[in-house]
Amino acid sequence: KMAKAKTVAGPLPLLDVHPFHKKRAGVVTTGNEVFHGRIEDTFTPVIESKLAEFDAEMAMHKVLADDPAAITAAIREMLDAGMDMVFCTGGMSVDPDDQTPLAIKNTGARIVSYGAPVLPGAMFLLAYTEDNRPVVGLPGCVMYAKRTIFDLVLPSLMADVPVKASDLSRLGEGGLCLNCPVCTFPNCGFGK
Repeated sequence: KMAKAKTVAGPLPLLDVHPFHKKRAGVVTTGNEVFHGRIEDTFTPVIESKLAEFDAEMAMHKVLADDPAAITAAIREMLDAGMDMVFCTGGMSVDPDDQTPLAIKNTGARIVSYGAPVLPGAMFLLAYTEDNRPVVGLPGCVMYAKRTIFDLVLPSLMADVPVKASDLSRLGEGGLCLNCPVCTFPNCGFGK
């Protein structure tokens, strides 16, 4: 069986194990409603919690209105300050005031994908800077759904494994979280 597996895999190893690295992240919270205090920011604590699962810290945080130039400037400021990755919340849908995808694009980061065949998480955006630091636009579902596209991609980001568009496409098989009464993620079919 091992000999047959070697012929199928070719010169590549059958399995790669990549260690997680301690990371410092910046979070840009966007949205006029949050910026002007009309609603509470319940998104940022979720990101902090998910980062803590990997012993990562949210080292910078800014709350901004739906102003693409200001969002772009904040992302660049965080990258210039040495953040290993930047997460943007809010403004990821297709409404006219959703400016975050444009702001990420204006940083000059290479967009891998805007959209993923995963529910919850279809409006996910992943981009990489020239030095391969991820800039991520997180859809609103990350704020309220227990497991989302963020949970599927974050381990790769923490291990410095580049995520390609083809990797995101493959998540479509098993890409529907069934919201089981007792969540057993990652021991389930979500994203597999």
